Amino acid sequence: MMGKIGGLFRSTFLVLIVGFPFILERRVHAWSKEGHIMTCKIAQSLLERDAQHAIQNLLPDYVDGDLSALCTWPDQIRHWYKYRWTSSLHFIDTPDNACSFDYQRDCHDPHGKKDMCVAGAIKNFTTQLLHYKEGSSDRRHNLTEALLFLSHFMGDIHQPMHVGFTSDEGGNTIKLHWYRHKSNLHHVWDREIILTAAKELYGKDYDLLLEDIEGNFTDGLWSDDIPSWKECSDLFSCPTKWAVESINIACKWGYKGVEDGTTLEDDYFNSRMPIVMKRLAQGGVRLAMILNKVFSHSHEELAAAT
Repeated sequence: MMGKIGGLFRSTFLVLIVGFPFILERRVHAWSKEGHIMTCKIAQSLLERDAQHAIQNLLPDYVDGDLSALCTWPDQIRHWYKYRWTSSLHFIDTPDNACSFDYQRDCHDPHGKKDMCVAGAIKNFTTQLLHYKEGSSDRRHNLTEALLFLSHFMGDIHQPMHVGFTSDEGGNTIKLHWYRHKSNLHHVWDREIILTAAKELYGKDYDLLLEDIEGNFTDGLWSDDIPSWKECSDLFSCPTKWAVESINIACKWGYKGVEDGTTLEDDYFNSRMPIVMKRLAQGGVRLAMILNKVFSHSHEELAAAT
């Protein structure tokens, strides 16, 4: 059906049932559940001792310290009345064909409320986690939610079509065929590429897929790039940088050559799959960076940067 990718990636990830009902929604899913789980597993493998300890304390006992078990939770609860306000936090709408992101211009909800986008959400929940060392038991529930939202949104902001054009809702309204079945451009980047890679190149073994991603940034193809992935003047300017990366990829690789009715097959898959895998890796590496910094410094030191 499709060719190998020159040894870049070889060849199921056990999806954890976490006790929350799963709710489908057309707009806000970024990475598939498999993608979010992989991003969080990458991050957790890179955590330092203080961060591991904090996460163990914040997560409910039944997940036994496994952050990836709850990384899809923000997608599952976003239609609940209590959490409807989080809907616009999963994405950014940018001006059509501008291929740029400007925080002041673009980070708002449909009603114009500022900071209500995925970049703003990352800043907000990072700030909330700075209170962890205050140790108040009353804060634990809110800080647990902050951890889960941050971990999820770090996946969202690295999915290029979640910083897509306004009129097509990040590719959601661009209907097409992925090989022989109906899909849309947003869903191709959310899930189709990941599932196709797992099936065709890894025999549906997501553990092997994850091993290849990790191998490429530990001592492989991307290992020299890791320092640049972590470059930020401070934790609160980074989300803007990452959103800019995503819209640039969306323009260069997502939208390019695609229109309503297009059929996407091997050429699109072979050229875009390595990009998707790199964005999963970057999201995980950067999530670990944030968590390590938040939990290994006093909140006063980091708060001074806000």
